[in-house]
Amino acid sequence: MRWEAQTLRAGSGAEQTGTGTPAGTPALLPLPGLQRTVTTPEFAGVTFHEVEAKTVLNRVPEASQMPFRWTVNPYRGCTHACRYCFARSTHEFLDLDAGADFDRQIVVKVNAPEVLRAELARPTWGRETVALGTNTDPYQRAEGRYRLMPGIISALAESGTPFSILTKGTLLARDVPLLAAAARSVPVDVGVSLALLDPSIAEAVEPGTPSPTARLKLIEKLAAAGARVHVMAMPILPWLTDGDEQLDLLMRAVAAAGASSVLTGALHLRPGARQWYLDWIAAEHPQLVDGYRRMYRRSSYAPASYRAGLERRGVAAARRYGLRIGGAQGIQREDGPRIESRPLPVGEGLLAAAAETRTSRAGRPSATGRFAGAAARTHPGRAAVSDAAGAARRAPLTQPALF
Repeated sequence: MRWEAQTLRAGSGAEQTGTGTPAGTPALLPLPGLQRTVTTPEFAGVTFHEVEAKTVLNRVPEASQMPFRWTVNPYRGCTHACRYCFARSTHEFLDLDAGADFDRQIVVKVNAPEVLRAELARPTWGRETVALGTNTDPYQRAEGRYRLMPGIISALAESGTPFSILTKGTLLARDVPLLAAAARSVPVDVGVSLALLDPSIAEAVEPGTPSPTARLKLIEKLAAAGARVHVMAMPILPWLTDGDEQLDLLMRAVAAAGASSVLTGALHLRPGARQWYLDWIAAEHPQLVDGYRRMYRRSSYAPASYRAGLERRGVAAARRYGLRIGGAQGIQREDGPRIESRPLPVGEGLLAAAAETRTSRAGRPSATGRFAGAAARTHPGRAAVSDAAGAARRAPLTQPALF
């Protein structure tokens, strides 16, 4: 559903009549198929550029390490505004910046369901798995208005095409009945992105997302519907969310909510996201700036020693609560260069530096200490999850999972 009762400008910049909030300056983006540019009081400061797409089924390059070959992204840009989002640099292809523009200039492929249905009907389509949520979130807030995903889900299911969804958006709950129906025809994989529980850190680093508590409730609803829910615990933020207690609380909470598997992974800072995230670190956590610069001075990825240690601790925490190791969309390991499996001394290198940094330099509570208190207040019931509950979760399902 498109916006109504707005003063709009078409792709030519000509004003269209109507009542409501003016759309602002004419659309200047070099967007093929641009129909109109819209602003609305419901999304203060956000501009939507509605386009008629010629294609929405995207082939993943053969060189990619991803386990899927096709994706669909009905939106470009994302109001979740995650400071670390790796997709930020894609907005530069539109002559927009990777910072505020990525959060506030949203491209909407308003005809995505119809175009996808036509593409899936081609005789050459091989019904390979299609992944959604690989670039920007298909269940960001605007989906509540545009309602593109129901048509996309139906098109995939009716064509016999397996698909997977990864999201932070609790709007997914709206489509649970549709997903359950689709799962009777094709394999459906559902993943929720949740890498931290501290509401203050979440509000600062991913300000447009539903709260951690809301995402735990989404996991509960999916699990209650019979879904095997995969949790992508990425990115884990060095010195902010990577403590042993934080990882334990996270795994305990997602297990209690009903998740079946989890995959942890360290923050990586690609061009576009790198400066946006580090600017936030400099403003909010200046004591961590030097550590981050050292950690990411040679690569977009954290050093192998740090990632190996984080993986080991994440796996141990997950197994304590009966969670399998594995992520959404068939992903079985974090993105980035492969790390050697040889054991690493826990106290060496960046792990030791991380532990040292968690000790407050100015006498303030460490990130881990602040987190533990916040998590206990936010999830009092989840602290009671026991190893027995984890063992029960490892037992065979009493009824088949719907999806």
